[in-house]
Amino acid sequence: MKEIVLDTETTGISISEGHRIVEIGCIELDNLIPTKKNFHYYLNPERKVSEKAFAIHGYTDEFLSTQKKFSEISDEFLSFIQNKR
Repeated sequence: MKEIVLDTETTGISISEGHRIVEIGCIELDNLIPTKKNFHYYLNPERKVSEKAFAIHGYTDEFLSTQKKFSEISDEFLSFIQNKR
């Protein structure tokens, strides 16, 4: 059985305040064993990172502003996770 382990970093934790993902990383497992297939991007959230989030991940607004937007990588992400649990 193929599964995906997913990890994200964000601009903050409140969806109602418009916080967004700034990093997404996934690894694929096959019967709980890593397959060496992975997916990783830093993302431009098109908003400021909260001070609390910056204290956790350290990604600056300047660094993130040069990264791709989620809409630019969404098809690749969906393809990576397709048919996996």
